[in-house]
Parts: sequence; C-alpha cells; structure tokens
Amino acid sequence: MLTNSKKIYLLCIAVITVNITSACPVCERNQPKILRGIVHGAGPENSWDYISVWITIIITLITLYYALKWIAKPGETNQDHIKYSIFK
Repeated sequence: MLTNSKKIYLLCIAVITVNITSACPVCERNQPKILRGIVHGAGPENSWDYISVWITIIITLITLYYALKWIAKPGETNQDHIKYSIFK
C-alpha cells in the first residue's frame, strides 16, 4: 500500500513528466503535422531522420520483448543458479 507521501511524490513525477513531454508553442509550430504536440526542438530535416527513428523504435521494442520474456521465463533450470538465491 502506498503512503500519502509516496502518492504525492508519484503525482509530482507524473505532472512534471507530462509538462516536460508536451511541446511548447514554438516547437509545435516548427514540427511537421504528425509530430506536433509531441516533440521539442527542430523538426526532421529529411526522410533519413524518420528512417533512423523507426529503426530505433524497432530495436527498442525487440529489446523490450526479449527483456520481458527472459524475466518471465529465463529458461535456467540449474538449482545452483544465482537467481534461486534471490527467490529463497
């Protein structure tokens, strides 16, 4: 159960995160239509920027998939493995 101080702390983090991730009006104006309101800074300069972003997203999703898969079912059955010292 979360205490009141922890709830307030988490709420502050959520509010700050939303505020940081929202684009300011100048940045929003400089972005292409698909990215408006999402990102800060200068917009993409050419189509290679979109390709590099999509490659990064794909690599991140693959990494997330395998990280979660191996956390849930690591496949290690040796009883002397270090993970079993944590489970005890």
